[in-house]
Amino acid sequence: MFPQLAHFTDLSILLLRLMVGLVFITSGYSHLKDPEARSKSIEMSKGFTIFLGIAEVAGSLGITFGVLTQLAAFGLILLMLGAMQKKIFSWHIGFWGDKTYGWHYELIFILMNLLIAATDGGKYVLLK
Repeated sequence: MFPQLAHFTDLSILLLRLMVGLVFITSGYSHLKDPEARSKSIEMSKGFTIFLGIAEVAGSLGITFGVLTQLAAFGLILLMLGAMQKKIFSWHIGFWGDKTYGWHYELIFILMNLLIAATDGGKYVLLK
């Protein structure tokens, strides 16, 4: 219907990468800032929480700057699958959630990262 919008595909993917990177770097930073408290809230060990924080920060930097973008996107997808697993099977939270956010949030980020991986981050990347 609007073929002229195809000219903005690479810019749109770049903006998506920047948004995904922002979300994951802030999440990873919250894991690393106070891993003791964060580990209790997600019911994981402190060491694993630090690992998650490092993985989120590394993945977000790869996505944001376009460095090994597909690998970074797949790594973030794995993290989101783990978060979904925790919400669905351990905490028994529904798609929309009851008292907290449901797992629709993780699913959205899985699909965003899948698009980033499928397009190899678009044209504006530093290293493929």
